[in-house]
Amino acid sequence: MPKPLVAITMGDPSGVGPEIILQALADPTLRGCCIPLVLGDQRAMQRAARVCDSRLQLVTVSSPAEARGLPEDALALLPLSELTDLDIRYGQPSERAGDAVYRYIRRAAELCLTGEVAAMATAPISKQALHRAGHHYPGHTELLAELCRCDDFVMMLAGDVLRVALVTIHEALANVPRLITTQQVLKTIRVTASGVAPLCNSRSPRIAVLALNPHCGEAGAFGSEETSAILPAIAQAQAEGLDVAGPFSADTFFHFAVQEPPPYDAVVAMYHDQGLIPLKMRHFDDGINITLGLPIIRTSVDHGTAYDLAGTGKASASSMQAAIRTAARLAGQR
Repeated sequence: MPKPLVAITMGDPSGVGPEIILQALADPTLRGCCIPLVLGDQRAMQRAARVCDSRLQLVTVSSPAEARGLPEDALALLPLSELTDLDIRYGQPSERAGDAVYRYIRRAAELCLTGEVAAMATAPISKQALHRAGHHYPGHTELLAELCRCDDFVMMLAGDVLRVALVTIHEALANVPRLITTQQVLKTIRVTASGVAPLCNSRSPRIAVLALNPHCGEAGAFGSEETSAILPAIAQAQAEGLDVAGPFSADTFFHFAVQEPPPYDAVVAMYHDQGLIPLKMRHFDDGINITLGLPIIRTSVDHGTAYDLAGTGKASASSMQAAIRTAARLAGQR
């Protein structure tokens, strides 16, 4: 079976994206499981190569097909921008870079949709730069959902022990309770069960669902979302044959969730920090972001641009490696 072609978007050139891509792909075993194609900027990638003292030879290509057949020490780069030194100053997001980042993501999604690449893995972006360029999305997830014309999508962060999917994503905490509806919780359970199945090699993954309120609402004393929305969603999912349990109180749940072997294949959390604080405590370096429900395969690092480390060559590439490896694995299963 030929190795899958994986598009890797460079992310914000003012951050660590270019560096962690080169550091990740320095591992020959990673290049052995896929053919990487970087979508980005030649100036930014060349600068990163100097910072990292990379031995990989950057080879510019005009199409994904040209990435195949390159020497082992070559890395295909599809240049989609011509940024200047002023556009890519470390730690200083710029409008031109923000527009370029949008184009990297859009092009990678298009290549996935047409089948020219098998999957995409994304380096971190600056939402500030994206917004300054006129692209007003909360993050990668919502942008990719729009590009793929997909309504039923779920953001999941994953490591080898914990996998956490979110009912609400980038929302102000004050808005979360009204967004916790039976329909939204049920959709998240369904998409999570379907999306996590190939990751855990199970046709019936075990899904745990968290409560929204402390102590599961304490019989209504601390809130009613558990009885009005979450429990009905769990009951409907169980009626559909899904292996779902809950709701569980988040303050104690994760102590048991990280036991070996893990008792659940995925956890559905109600809001961003409820699920991602424990996930990142356990998988800070090796966790990845997977967008479930899309018609394409998309993985990402689970961290930001790390402006304080940009240009030092010291940022960990572990999450980038895991994102590329998982993208290749999922592509190989299709």
